[in-house]
Amino acid sequence: MGHYDREAMIKPDISIAGDKATRHDDPAHPDAVALAIEAVSHSYGPRKALDNVSFTVAAGSFTALLGLNGAGKSTLFSIVTRLFGIQTGRVRIFGHDIQREPGEALRRMGVVFQPRTLDLDLSVTQNLLYHAALHGIHRGEARLRADEASSRMGLADRLGSKVRELSGGQMRRLEIARALMHRPRLLLLDEATVGLDVKARTEILGHVRGLVAEKNIGALWATHLLDEIVPSDDLVILHQGRILADGKVAGIVAKAKAPDLISAFARMTETGSGSEVTVP
Repeated sequence: MGHYDREAMIKPDISIAGDKATRHDDPAHPDAVALAIEAVSHSYGPRKALDNVSFTVAAGSFTALLGLNGAGKSTLFSIVTRLFGIQTGRVRIFGHDIQREPGEALRRMGVVFQPRTLDLDLSVTQNLLYHAALHGIHRGEARLRADEASSRMGLADRLGSKVRELSGGQMRRLEIARALMHRPRLLLLDEATVGLDVKARTEILGHVRGLVAEKNIGALWATHLLDEIVPSDDLVILHQGRILADGKVAGIVAKAKAPDLISAFARMTETGSGSEVTVP
C-alpha cells in the first residue's frame, strides 16, 4: 500500500463527536490509559495471527512490544490504526473506541509504520505540510509545527532537502516528526529502527524516550531487538499471536527466574511457560 493510501486511512474524521472527558481521556491524569487492547483476535483464513491479546499502554509511559518476526506485532498495529478491521475484541485510545469513535480515537494517535511511507521527491518541509493538511491544520500553523517537530528531531537544517537525500536514520526521524504534527498523545512505532546502524538506533530511541518524559506521550515501541529495552520499561512479550508476559522488565525477568531479559525471553518463547504471566 502506498504512502497516500496509508495517510488517508489514518486521517481523523473530525465530524465524529467523542464522549465526555473521563480520567482515561485526560493525558494529565495519573491513571490515564493511552491505549487499551481488549481480547483482540485476528485470523488469516485458518491461521490465527492474534489470539485473545489484551494489554494497556499508560499515558507518559514507554511500552516495548517484544516479539520475533511473525509474532503478530504488525497485524496488531494494522488493527489499532484501522488498516485492518477488528474481527474480535476491542481497542480504545484514551477511552475512545476505534470502531464507534474512529475520529476521536485516531486524532490522538501518531504512527510510524515499519515500511517507509515518505514521498522521496518532496522536501522535508513538504512531507510535513502534506501530513498537516490531511489533519486539517491550516498552513501558517502547520509551518510553525513543522519547525518545532523538525527541530526536536534534529532536522532543522534539512528542511529544504529532498527526502531521498537523507540517511536512513534521518528518514526515520522525519517520520517521527511527521507523526507529531497533529500533536498526538499516543505514539505507535512498528520496528522503527529496522535496517539502521547502532548510532542511529540509539538516537531514535533517545528521541522517543525524551518525548515520553517531556510531553507525557504514551509510546508503544514494537521490536524484536532485546537491546532496545531497558529495565525501567513496561514490556509486553508477544509470541505466535499470544501474550506471554506483561509488566515491568525487572518483574518479568524475576518471574521467569532468569538472570536477564535475554534468558527470560528465550525460556518463554522456547517452552511457552510464560503464557499469561502478568507482573507489576
